[in-house]
Amino acid sequence: MTNRRISTAAAIALASALALAGCTAPGGGAPRTSAATTPPPAPVSGSILGAGSTAQESALRAWAGLVAAAHPGAQVGFDARGSALGRQAFREGQVPFAASDVPFSTDEVAAGGFRACAEGAQLVEIPAYVSPVAIVFALDGVDALKLSPRALAGVFAGTVTRWDDPAIVATNPTAALPSKPILPVHRSDASGTTAHVTDYLSQTAPDVWTAGTADTWPSALDGRAAQGAAGLAAVVRATDGGIGYVDASVAGDLPSVQIKVGGGWVEASAAGARTAMDAARIEQGRAPGDLATTIDRGTPARGAYPVLLVGYLIGCSRYEDAETAALVKTFFSTAVSAEGQQRAADAAGSAPISEELRTRAQAAIDLIS
Repeated sequence: MTNRRISTAAAIALASALALAGCTAPGGGAPRTSAATTPPPAPVSGSILGAGSTAQESALRAWAGLVAAAHPGAQVGFDARGSALGRQAFREGQVPFAASDVPFSTDEVAAGGFRACAEGAQLVEIPAYVSPVAIVFALDGVDALKLSPRALAGVFAGTVTRWDDPAIVATNPTAALPSKPILPVHRSDASGTTAHVTDYLSQTAPDVWTAGTADTWPSALDGRAAQGAAGLAAVVRATDGGIGYVDASVAGDLPSVQIKVGGGWVEASAAGARTAMDAARIEQGRAPGDLATTIDRGTPARGAYPVLLVGYLIGCSRYEDAETAALVKTFFSTAVSAEGQQRAADAAGSAPISEELRTRAQAAIDLIS
């Protein structure tokens, strides 16, 4: 493959997206240690533009700010166009990295054609963002709601259509549930968040949710469509009887559903998402730097919240441009660092990844050249 620098169109987009890098980290930071034990990071410079997930945008802003603070000559911009379009832009070589809420499938990896990468390079896919997906609703007179996996699947599949349906009343006996229609809201764009929600429904209530796992909402199902995470939250907020799904970072003041896990009820939380992530496993048969994971949505682990989103940073093990490689490697390393994970948690309410996963992620990032 020939050298794939950012295209002219992407360069134009970079001019506006670089505002992300202006969100630099506050002063302070880790305590000083001697240069002998903790050498300063090698300086990097230049500009790169990534594309993808709207759910990860707040975290990406935080990571870009940390890079800019540590490397005044470096800037990282991001075009939050959605996971599917981000993966497409990366595959077509428009951007050197993508942020996606789902990794490339093994079939997609086998097909190759990743024009952002140098000839013969392998994919590096890092699970750097772990966040609960909140099932949000707006229902006059109701601010707390418990739904079993089957009831929730029925709501989104269109078989549970009214708020006083027996399947909902059974788990909310004291709630003043009105006899009014349920108005499901889904993403209109291809979305990693949609993929995670449909995966949860498919794993926990396959006889009710028969549409499988998909990043595009099934066209045969009714519901209101909204563009992006913020758009979906806005539609739910404006719709009495509305219910939908968003990354917890954009849920705002909307109440969210508690779901049944094992013998208890669990609300959306970073701690619950972290517990569920700890039960996930890295898929076998992938390249050394490809850490795609499989999530057990039916885990009975105490406190686990299995409607979680795992966001990936996706790059190449080798780039034809050394400056691009250095910037991508620095950005990814910053994202998975303890400070990067904490800044993302502060900005987006995400769950810092475990030390074990951080070690594996950094080993994968170290393959980038």
